[in-house]
Amino acid sequence: MEQIQFVPLLMGEVEQYLRGLVEAGPRLLAAVVLILVTWGMARLLGALVSRLARRARLRRNLIDVLAMLTHLAVWLIGLLVAITLVFPTVTPAKALTTLGLGSLAVGFAFKDIFENFLAGLLILWREPFKIGDHIAVEEHEVEGLVELITVRDSHIRRTDGQRIVVPNALLFENPVIVRTDRDVRRTSIIVGIAYDEDVDTAREVIGDAVRHVDSVRDDVRDIQVFAKAFGESSVDFEVTWWTGSKPVDIRSSRDQVVAAIKRALDEHGIEIPFPYRTLVFKPGSPLPIASAQPEEGE
Repeated sequence: MEQIQFVPLLMGEVEQYLRGLVEAGPRLLAAVVLILVTWGMARLLGALVSRLARRARLRRNLIDVLAMLTHLAVWLIGLLVAITLVFPTVTPAKALTTLGLGSLAVGFAFKDIFENFLAGLLILWREPFKIGDHIAVEEHEVEGLVELITVRDSHIRRTDGQRIVVPNALLFENPVIVRTDRDVRRTSIIVGIAYDEDVDTAREVIGDAVRHVDSVRDDVRDIQVFAKAFGESSVDFEVTWWTGSKPVDIRSSRDQVVAAIKRALDEHGIEIPFPYRTLVFKPGSPLPIASAQPEEGE
């Protein structure tokens, strides 16, 4: 008996459901059409933003990010309107409130991801460094060539060939040294001469040797040779000059400069001293002298 009563009840529920579906049919159709229009508008506006960004000569990664944000904005508006069409009781304000509460909860759960995302957007927009630059974050021992910048992380290729994937928040919150911001960079070495040598003559010889090195950019700024300190065995000069800003330029130029200074000092008979040690014995101090004792049989 209960089963017989259950069948009409179930049929009534199905009928009511079908009636509601038929009544909502026009709204569902309008929502589907709106979603198709949203898809077309997202593609159209994304292409328009990309074209305008290319005309403005923005970097490729930033163009992709702007196009992605345009897609997201158009889809958000389109979905909100589609929801209000299907469910008339849900207004855009209520939907945004619900979405806001949900995004707050998601924000706490994915704090680091959003932080790196926002940092990536700011890096791409402000362009403190670009792909191909050699950068360094000394506090975190990060240094190398920038190969890729995304909205979440940046890929750094070290000089030893290893790749470092760095979160953008680290690059945004810490001091970053951009070593290749300019085409030239200053470098320096220390050169020591013996105390018996003439300081002015040695300075002139060193300066002339460095000026004739091909990798030295004396057209940017002249080289500088300053007597810096009294070392343990030498008078030390600090030699500074300008050369290419890439790490390989610095190493190559130092190699050439060291070789040129060594040749010039040798040609002029100026001594580059070895470390000297002077031993002083007080008068009357017994000196330990090792005496060789003849072995038996000699």
